[in-house]
Formats: sequence, C-alpha cells, structure tokens
Amino acid sequence: MAKHLDLEEQEQLDQIKHFWAQYGNLISWVLIVVFGSFAAWNGWNYWQRSQGIKAAALYDEVDRAALARDAQRMERALADMQANFSGTTFASQAALLAGKTLFDAGEIDKARAALTWAVEESDDASYQAVARLRLAALDLEAGAYDQALKTLEAPMPKSFEPLVADRRGDVLLAQGKTDEARAEYQNAWLALGERTEYRRLVEVKLASLGVDVSSLAPTAR
Repeated sequence: MAKHLDLEEQEQLDQIKHFWAQYGNLISWVLIVVFGSFAAWNGWNYWQRSQGIKAAALYDEVDRAALARDAQRMERALADMQANFSGTTFASQAALLAGKTLFDAGEIDKARAALTWAVEESDDASYQAVARLRLAALDLEAGAYDQALKTLEAPMPKSFEPLVADRRGDVLLAQGKTDEARAEYQNAWLALGERTEYRRLVEVKLASLGVDVSSLAPTAR
C-alpha cells in the first residue's frame, strides 16, 4: 500500500514538474505584474496623499500671507506651489486668492498674472471661470472693454452663465451701450435663482436703467 502511494505521489510530482516547466515562467511574470501593480498603486496613493499635504501647507502659507497683507511672502509661497504642485486644487485656489490680494494691494499686473495662471493651468472649469470673471473685471477697471468681452467669450460652466451675463452688462454699460447692457442684465436676473442674493444686485442695476423686474417673469414679486 505504501509503495502504491509512493508511486502515485511520484507521478503527481512529475506532473507538477512538467506543468511548472511549461508554465512556470508565465506564472512568475503574471505574479510579478500583479504584485508590482499593487505596489505601484499603493505607492501612487501615498505620493498623492503626500503631495496633497504639502500643497495644503503651502496654501495655508499663502492664506496667512494674504491675511497679513504680506505680498512678497505670498508671492514666494505661490511660486513654490505653482512650481511643485501645479496639478492640485490648492494651487488654483491659491492663484485666485493671490489675484484678489494683489489687486487690493494695487499690484494689478501681478494680480493679472496670478489669474491668468489659473485660467491656463487649472484643471477645474469652475476655477477657470472665476479667474476669467476676475480678469474681465480687471479689464473693465482698466477701460479695456474689448478685451473684457473677449475674455467672457470663453466657454464656462452653465452655473456661471448668469454671472457672465451680468459682467458683460457691466462692460457694455461702460461702453455706453445701454440697450445691450439692459438685455444682459435681464438675462442674468432671469437665470439667477429667486433666493440668490446676487440677484438683488442685478435688480438694482436694472432699476437704474428703468426696468421693473416684476415685468420680466410671471413668478417675480
């Protein structure tokens, strides 16, 4: 009986050896790829988390500098973020914050550069839209009306369309094109939700142009 088992075990062992000789290399490579991919995935996730933590720390630095109105400190932190963490949402947020802070500090060209970076480098359409609206405001402030309108021509998320119409109305009004401005303000007012605070600002603009908003829509009050 023992001899029979020995022969049977030997036969199984021979089959295993034959199978491994035929498919061993393939199995080894498959295992290497599988475990290598798993290790790479874990490494990528760790790297992403690490990048996010570092980017968040730099954003905090930009935010603190903005609160302190320390433009030079903020510019250094922003430059570091753009150089090393340009693909993060923190970089886009920092560029928008820097644009506002630099504008308030009278650094118009630097504010424009920060906002332009957000338009060109951000992967988020919403951040790009905010940057374009602010760039158009800078153009309006500078009297560059055609450039402002051109900036507002870029495709933007639907949720930003009322704000684009309002800003376009501002530019057209500054150009003396009252009828066109009125039409843009009306579009903005109709597209904004009834409970949106910004809608009241548009109402004021329309009222200054002689428009009673109650005539624009049946639901208006």
